[in-house]
Amino acid sequence: MPIEQRGVDTIPEEERTSGPRDLISILLGSNLCLGVIVFGWLPPSFGLGLWPSVTAIVTGTVVGIAFTAPLALVSLRTGTNLSTSSGAQFGVRGRLVGSVVGLLLSLGYTALTLWIGGDVMVGTLSRLTGLPDTGLSRAVMYGALAACTVVAAVFGYRLLLRMSKILSVAMVVLLAVGVLAYAPDFTAAAPPETAYLLGSFWPTWLLAAVAAGLSGPVAFITLLGDYTRYISPARHDSRKVLRSTALGLLVGLLVPQLFGTYTALAARAGAEYAGPLVDASPFWYLIPLLVAAAAGSVGNAGLMLYSMGLDLDAIVPRATRTTATLVAAGVATAFVFVGSFEWDVQSAMTSFVLLLTALGTPWAVITLIGHARCRGTYDPDALQVFNRRSVGGIYWYRGGWNPAATVSWAVGAGVGLLAVTTPFYEGPLLALTGGVDCSFVLSGLAGGLAYTALTRRNAAVPAPAADAAADEPVAA
Repeated sequence: MPIEQRGVDTIPEEERTSGPRDLISILLGSNLCLGVIVFGWLPPSFGLGLWPSVTAIVTGTVVGIAFTAPLALVSLRTGTNLSTSSGAQFGVRGRLVGSVVGLLLSLGYTALTLWIGGDVMVGTLSRLTGLPDTGLSRAVMYGALAACTVVAAVFGYRLLLRMSKILSVAMVVLLAVGVLAYAPDFTAAAPPETAYLLGSFWPTWLLAAVAAGLSGPVAFITLLGDYTRYISPARHDSRKVLRSTALGLLVGLLVPQLFGTYTALAARAGAEYAGPLVDASPFWYLIPLLVAAAAGSVGNAGLMLYSMGLDLDAIVPRATRTTATLVAAGVATAFVFVGSFEWDVQSAMTSFVLLLTALGTPWAVITLIGHARCRGTYDPDALQVFNRRSVGGIYWYRGGWNPAATVSWAVGAGVGLLAVTTPFYEGPLLALTGGVDCSFVLSGLAGGLAYTALTRRNAAVPAPAADAAADEPVAA
């Protein structure tokens, strides 16, 4: 299979051969991994039992999908990734906001997947072979997983799609067997001596709904376009693509996360997940658990690293996608080492997802408002001005930046950061929300309202078709 040569350039129609079923496969197969399963452990670690954990995860996931899935339609129309597509609203240089947000999201989730996957692999090998569970053995495992992930990401979309199709079947079987393996130890109660993280039920439940449920779909706000850019809008209806996106996210996120909740309760996993998961496993399930940790981690981290390469390629147009992917892999692996040896996993995960949600939500809201206004009509050639290292075009605005969109994103992100609560930091706006983390809602509302107010005079002006004049800036 040849290495993919496409970066963030527009995918030609003849290469857009994927369909909605491929989209479901990639969203399902890539998410059936420990990097997603571990989010199901968060609610029990916050002090919630079975049904509060399940309702928090399901509610957060459904709300997140309703917000995130429509972004898949943007790249369906532009033929490029979502951060580049956002140049229609932010300007061809201002789209760097989306590239940075996407890079941070992918970086964090790649590191998390390698971290958890590596820890479980070392734990299972320790029980199977007596391998010492030391910092050195974990470091070697992180490096091995990262190397396999790089190969998958460098070869690109076609290889990742094939891997996802296999994983979507194999991982479902492994998780189904896992339900039987942990059944004797399962209890619906929260782990012993685990008090509500925020002191009472409802604030803790809302935190779980955001940190465990909502964070899953939000992780895809810049990723969905990496897949839908290979789907032809001429051959596939937008509504079918939207339904496939929603279905792929729903099944792909709920199955692993609910498995994570189930196994966390069975293993009495309080402040840590990987160790108790391995310790509670019956001996006969250790090999399936090892396979799930290895294959699932490479599949999920491969897609995340692929997206990181595209975002870094968008930030540094002179770099090839392969070079950008290798650099991104090195940074992600460094984060794994820092996280594993310096941070508490629960605090690190919670802080990461809440802060990135506050930064990413207003960008996604502004991009969706622009998509609705232009009715899905874009000039794909004008979106590539920055990549060609040229100037001008209808999305040039002021020096390549749309001040209205950039300022609106900054306002939304600022409000979100002031309203967030993490184990390391609490924003001052929490006093106005009764201590409940409303950063997702407030950041989206603030960014969307600011953008609507600053662009209301031009709200009726849609983005031009591909054959429009390329030297007339238009506000979106």
